Amino acid sequence: QVQLAESGGGLVQAGDSLRLSCAASGRMSSWYAMAWFRQAPGKEREFVAAISWSSSTTYYANSVKGRFTISRDNAKNTVYLQMNSLKPEDTAVYYCAADGRPKNYYAAVYEYDYWGQGTQVTVSP
Repeated sequence: QVQLAESGGGLVQAGDSLRLSCAASGRMSSWYAMAWFRQAPGKEREFVAAISWSSSTTYYANSVKGRFTISRDNAKNTVYLQMNSLKPEDTAVYYCAADGRPKNYYAAVYEYDYWGQGTQVTVSP
């Protein structure tokens, strides 16, 4: 059984930085992509960033481009999300997602079979 465990969330002030981590474990011979999504209260879950496991190609939502960086450590089966210049509108529960299927589109919730429990990020003004 595949499990994803996020860590690194917290309460910060606007302009601060945080780094989220997501460690994957279980019966997965190879990942195709891992991603971060977020969900604010009363809103739908939205795409934040994704990374192709083999090529390290990265994808970002326009709202975080230039501020967030996704990276991965193959040996540790871990993906990171470095978040800089945080804004109050970044406040949300951040979810790690992973999938082993080839894909051309990385930003949809339905493209990912495996999800973590989420970690809260709160950015105060």
